Amino acid sequence: MNGRSRDEHLFGAGPKRILALDGGGIRGALTLGYLGRIEALLRQRHGGDPDFRLCDYFDLIGGTSTGSIIATGLALGFSVDKLSEIYLALGEEVFEAGFWRIGVIGAKFPKEPLQEALRTYFGDQTLGSEQLRTGLMVMTKRLDTGSPWLFHNNPRGEFFGAAPDAGGNRDLLLRNIVRASTAAPHYFDPELIDIAPGLSGAFVDGGVSPYNNPAMQMLMLATCRGYGLSWPFGADRLLLVSAGTGFRTVAEPAEKVIGMPAVRLAAESMLSIMEDANWLGQAVLQWMADSPTAWTIDSEVGDLGSDSLGGGAALISYLRYEVQFETRWLRDVLGVNLSDEQCAALCAMDRAENVGLLSSLGRTAAAVQVREEHFPAAFDL
Repeated sequence: MNGRSRDEHLFGAGPKRILALDGGGIRGALTLGYLGRIEALLRQRHGGDPDFRLCDYFDLIGGTSTGSIIATGLALGFSVDKLSEIYLALGEEVFEAGFWRIGVIGAKFPKEPLQEALRTYFGDQTLGSEQLRTGLMVMTKRLDTGSPWLFHNNPRGEFFGAAPDAGGNRDLLLRNIVRASTAAPHYFDPELIDIAPGLSGAFVDGGVSPYNNPAMQMLMLATCRGYGLSWPFGADRLLLVSAGTGFRTVAEPAEKVIGMPAVRLAAESMLSIMEDANWLGQAVLQWMADSPTAWTIDSEVGDLGSDSLGGGAALISYLRYEVQFETRWLRDVLGVNLSDEQCAALCAMDRAENVGLLSSLGRTAAAVQVREEHFPAAFDL
């Protein structure tokens, strides 16, 4: 299939399609189940062409942490099958902690295996590489300034760089940017990136920001004038597809929380803030969208299906695919029987032994949740 170029995706006429991928460490294996189903449905719609890739359909693909690995591979034209093979290898190569590495004084995992893996798969390609077949966004956090950073390959972006060898983000290596996005504190050391002559930044996992689910930030990238794209709103003009890595609701007795050691309480609070940010983004996106996959936000507002931002027409079409690691939800929605202990174990971001079960669960969830009618003819190529 002769796909469109990056600039045709970013600046061409017609409706636009965005794919946003959550962070979650090894749980990205679950995301790949959704992507495999989406790729198969869209390939069939486009004549069954074996060369069809998700980068041919989506005009902007982005992710945080593990989602940035998948997003970069997709933007380079990797098939979902190839990325699934890569994930199996990453699990074995990267998440191997030494006996003394427990993540207290130093990072739990050495960075070198991940660096070498990213070098193998992404080589010396830069953010400005012509090998990127569509728009790409990688979500990071610059910890030395406390600011979320999004690296993207829009040539009209202010910090991209106007011409080759003129400096700017276009010259940054993809493998370094993605390593930064995956540098989760406690798990991996920060990544030092030279962002300008004489100026370096210390970058960590983009999940240490409001954008572990990068969907809201990607919508802003696509539509805010400052980023240089200014795609128009409209439920028949802008499709945002968001894929998660699974979540589990917190349910602890109040007495247990009160009695938690200070260190544990601080860690739980940080995780809670990240989850709050995710659900805030989810609520706003459903509020402004036509969403056939809407999730219940809470018992007061429901899924916001009867609400619309400003009382007008939907501003986007929005799809959110996600799995809840809860025994009852898995049984009732997916027909999968897992114990509470198994569900809790799946939440871990660094257990390579979970890849098989996560992959299977992702495929099962995709078969139930991802429907052909979710990708209406208005968004066909």
